[in-house]
Amino acid sequence: MRVIRGLHNLRDEDRGCVATIGNFDGVHRGHQAILEQCREQAARLGLPVTVVVFEPQPREFFAGAQAPPRLTRLRDKVALLGECGVDRILCLPFNDALRSLTAGEFIDRVLIDGLGVRHLVVGDDFRFGCDRRGDFHLLTEVGQARGFGVEHTRTFTIADERVSSTRVRTLLASGNFAAAARLLGRPYRLGGRVVPDRQLGRTIGVPTANLPQPTHALALQGVFAVVTELPDGRRVNGVANIGWRPTVGSTRPVLEVHLFDFEGELYGRRLTVLPCAKLRGEVKFADFEALKAQIHADLARARAYFSQHPAAGAGAPAGDTHDDSLPLASAPLAREAVTSDSSAGEPADHDDG
Repeated sequence: MRVIRGLHNLRDEDRGCVATIGNFDGVHRGHQAILEQCREQAARLGLPVTVVVFEPQPREFFAGAQAPPRLTRLRDKVALLGECGVDRILCLPFNDALRSLTAGEFIDRVLIDGLGVRHLVVGDDFRFGCDRRGDFHLLTEVGQARGFGVEHTRTFTIADERVSSTRVRTLLASGNFAAAARLLGRPYRLGGRVVPDRQLGRTIGVPTANLPQPTHALALQGVFAVVTELPDGRRVNGVANIGWRPTVGSTRPVLEVHLFDFEGELYGRRLTVLPCAKLRGEVKFADFEALKAQIHADLARARAYFSQHPAAGAGAPAGDTHDDSLPLASAPLAREAVTSDSSAGEPADHDDG
């Protein structure tokens, strides 16, 4: 799979394709259905599949910190699109120059002159261009005149409800990881590369692997029972805190994971973390001793959860991306008393992805 950053990096061999356009945040089963449509047309025409995405996502450009949290960072989105059979990804920088293009200019520069698109798959509610003239009807008209086909995406539903990034975010925020996995077609996961930190956890016998996260809003925040996939494919149960660590402070969001009964060097390694159950929200404690007591309570609760749901078994090998062996909860675990100064709220969720 080839990733093309910007129109100026397109080559002659990139022209002629079946294309689709969107955020594809989460690459959920609705997105997967769109990509299947693209693959069907690509096989019929003997052409590659190209996905056009934007970085930052348009809502992040316009709304900044108020934009909905992402489900997947760009790196993970690229990997997931590759798993879905995409041949090329054109990543366009969403900036003032791009947002100022009229609908006609976007069609000419990106679709015709840039990609030489032969067939386009988009939602019938797709809108684009600074003049707001860009829609499915305009694309169909231009396609008939310029020689490319246009078809609308098929609506993908589960239990009579449309699958969307918004719905996935809502389920994650509510602690329903089982239902989120059904919409995604796989368990929700986060990840990153382990970096050195202040090593405060070691002082209380709870060493953590620290994985810095993007500075935009987080789809999850709080403390979770998790399964971590190691570089060698093993899975290890543990506890993770996702957020800003309000008691000790942090300049950017961090995913910090404690792996049960694990010894080994992880600095510089990439880990994949799969949340299974929400233990509590992120809390600012009065002092480090209060935080220490709560951490040990969290560890005990997570161990108890995994002992009651042994399918993930510590040290078990990872299955494929659609496996159902993880003990995914459908709601947060029953609340325990947590003494604190203040509690961090859940992030807003109102985007369609």
